[in-house]
Amino acid sequence: MTIRRDEAPPVEILLVEDNPGDYRLTLEALREGKVYNNLHWAKDGVEAIEFLKRRGPHADAPRPDIILLDLNLPKKDGREVLSEIKSDPDLRPIPVVILTTSKAEEDILKSYDLNANCYVTKPVDLDKFIVVVQSIDRFWLTIATLPPGR
Repeated sequence: MTIRRDEAPPVEILLVEDNPGDYRLTLEALREGKVYNNLHWAKDGVEAIEFLKRRGPHADAPRPDIILLDLNLPKKDGREVLSEIKSDPDLRPIPVVILTTSKAEEDILKSYDLNANCYVTKPVDLDKFIVVVQSIDRFWLTIATLPPGR
């Protein structure tokens, strides 16, 4: 889904999230921002890796500028996906923001051990969820300098 806001080149965002409701909320939150985004959605860890490695139906997928990754995913969990991303020299530079409901210290420590760039706990309140996504959007897409695409 393309979310157009101005004439800047689009920012490619890969959301790896199995919950359709969280996908819709993320999409809505990004629509209200000021950055031109292309939001891509992988519904599980296997699809995320296929997208990133441009396999199968994702052969023409763009390289994401940033990845929003849930930890608790079907088929291949977020920790495995994160490990695979950060162990691949071509994918490693892509910032990965963990966006999950888990507040478990072991998940936080493991994510950073696997070189996550940021760990954010999803609020259960809908309005707070939108604020969190917009804050991620503002920081990573307007304040931080992302690595150039390859």
